[in-house]
Amino acid sequence: MSNKYFQKVEKIPRVHLNLQKDRERHEAYENITNNLSLSFSDLNSYDGILINMITGFDITLNQLMQIRNDYSGLIFIDIHTLSRGLNEDYKREFRLIPDFKNWAKCLDIVQVNQNELFTLSHKKNEIKIVEEIFGFGVKIMCVTKGELGARVYYKNQNEIVSYFVAAGKINKPNVIGCGDVFGASFFYSYIRNKNALDSLTDAVANAEQFVENKFL
Repeated sequence: MSNKYFQKVEKIPRVHLNLQKDRERHEAYENITNNLSLSFSDLNSYDGILINMITGFDITLNQLMQIRNDYSGLIFIDIHTLSRGLNEDYKREFRLIPDFKNWAKCLDIVQVNQNELFTLSHKKNEIKIVEEIFGFGVKIMCVTKGELGARVYYKNQNEIVSYFVAAGKINKPNVIGCGDVFGASFFYSYIRNKNALDSLTDAVANAEQFVENKFL
């Protein structure tokens, strides 16, 4: 990869994670940088664009709209910390994502975990949220469910279908970074084969292997 896409910052962002059993982890951030500054002129030389909202400020809606206007390939987003607001002491709490409708209009594939899902919409039901997001133009949604596995939603002849793939049992799993591996694996597989179920199977298997390897 060309280093022209790399960007130097004064301080690397830091996140402090407090993992809690049976509930979403607690996050607080330091050194949040500005959004990425990129030239979008040659992005069409790539098969796909994966956006991982690690800090939630990595890219702005206006930048995404510009990319979508100029780019004809697939765009994948891992919602991640876009789902969390930022309060005065840099703690990140879940909130309804402002103007997500316009984010969704620029995206092909959306990844969320089972808590982030409810920051996309006022609706309180998983399938109702998926239906709403698909109505904005999104084609595929991946909902990761921690150590249980993941579900993918997509349309088949105008009908929304879904598949769930269970993860193998791992004692005392540390799932930090697991979603990142899942997303990269799913998108890479889908770009190659355009098969959502096969891509889900690959992504769950690779994420599971990632978690297992932490203990070797």
